[in-house]
Amino acid sequence: MSRIGKNPVAVPSGVTVEIAGRQLTAKGKLGELSLVLNDNVEARVEDGSVSVKPVDDSKQARMMWGTTRNLVRNMVTGVSQGYTRTLEINGVGYRAAVQGKNLQLQLGFSHDVIYPIPEGITIKCERPTLVAVSGNDKQRVGQVAAEIRAFRPPEPYKGKGIKYDDETILRKEGKKK
Repeated sequence: MSRIGKNPVAVPSGVTVEIAGRQLTAKGKLGELSLVLNDNVEARVEDGSVSVKPVDDSKQARMMWGTTRNLVRNMVTGVSQGYTRTLEINGVGYRAAVQGKNLQLQLGFSHDVIYPIPEGITIKCERPTLVAVSGNDKQRVGQVAAEIRAFRPPEPYKGKGIKYDDETILRKEGKKK
């Protein structure tokens, strides 16, 4: 039995949640997100909150219960506050800059890495070694941050590369004499 699925999702002021058939839509100051509900769960909007219930007692319905509840919570939080993932760049000569609709990364390769910024995502570089990826869809923000990190993941000897700001790199000792 899902313990997370039992809790209703509170809808803050300024956010409207509507259900039309199997489509759940959340609108807020940061945009609009929609989710197609699984056939094994049903959702209701009541008293300023969204509650999710399984249709029957099957294993699949119980699995999707908590998952759907968290997807709805992520949508409501995304359209009201948004999500931000921060990346740090470590290394001599490594830097990033936003140029138009592209993110230009200098990561020690013979060429600059050009990453086109997707729709609905904003990327800011306050410092040349700090990249902030933000948007209203939690999954897309995480995916874009992972794609940027994949260009030069941090290595364990000197810690050079792109890492998340809350990530700790397990350092290895170099070779001994």
